[in-house]
Parts: sequence; structure tokens; C-alpha cells
Amino acid sequence: MMSGLVLVSQVGLLALVVLLGLRMLALARSQPLTTNPFTKGHSAFQKPLRPARQMTAEDRTALYTQLHILAGLQERECRVNGIELKDAPEPVRSYAAAWLYGAACALCDQHSRHSEALEGMVSQIASRKTGIRQSHAVQAMATLTSSSALLACFRGGLEGAGFWQKHHHVSPRHSLYEAITTNAFI
Repeated sequence: MMSGLVLVSQVGLLALVVLLGLRMLALARSQPLTTNPFTKGHSAFQKPLRPARQMTAEDRTALYTQLHILAGLQERECRVNGIELKDAPEPVRSYAAAWLYGAACALCDQHSRHSEALEGMVSQIASRKTGIRQSHAVQAMATLTSSSALLACFRGGLEGAGFWQKHHHVSPRHSLYEAITTNAFI
């Protein structure tokens, strides 16, 4: 009885190995090799370049919803701690836009980062939540590296949104309030 079970298992495994080999052969024939790693100028370790993927309507809606929720939570935290973003000076609202842009970059897929569509979405939400003009929000995003304060706020948004995705809240260390109060004289 036991030897019969072992024999059936061995035959089954042999059949699976043969099926795997046939499947690999069929896949190899259906998808021809597009680049020859031995031709001049190509490396076997190079990844083929893929065109940038456009955000689908579903991706855009999900990201917009997440950003709106995150911006609302951060705007509320600022208000509770005494900073009314809509009444804040223009540089403070720029810091908030930079923070939100960092958060957006953390929440979207890598191919959509630093795109015009993402900047437009962030500037629209920043305008609603902070009262900053969309053109000023876009300018703050475009000039992140010109100001250490904007860059620090951007990084705070990256880290805050990353933390938010895992823990469903923003660490006080990476919050918008902390980024603003650390980088502005309020």
C-alpha cells in the first residue's frame, strides 16, 4: 500500500516537471527575445526603458481622495495648534503646498511623480485647504530646491504620508504643523 502511494507520487511529480518544461518552452516561443545582450552597446544587466505610464482615472481618483483626506487632517491639526492656514502668510502656505506635494509623491506610483498632472492636483487641493493661489503653489513645487525650508517641508510630506499609509495617522515628527513651525517664524 505504502509503496503504491510513493509510486503514484513520483509519477505525479514527473508529470508536473514535464508539464512545467512544456509550458516554459511555449512561453519562450511566444515571447521572442527583443534585445540581444551580446550586441554592441547593450548590457545583459540593463533594464529596457519603459514609457512613462499615464495615471488612470481610477488611480487619479484614489490619489485625489487620499490627498484630500490627508490635507484635511493636517489642516485640522494646524488649526487646533493655533495656525489658521488660510490666514497665514504666503510663505507658510507655500510650505504647506510643498508638504502636500511631498505627500502626493509618496502616495502615487513612481511613474506619476513630478508630473504636471500631479502638480495640478496638489495645487488644486492646496488652494482649497490653505487659500494659496494655484499659480503660487505650482511655483513652490517648481522651486523646491531653491529653499531649504521648502525642501524640508517636501521631505516632511514624503515621510508623513509614508507613515500614514502604514499606521493610519501621521507621526507628529513629520506632520505639516511640525514642518511649518520648524521652518517658519510663527
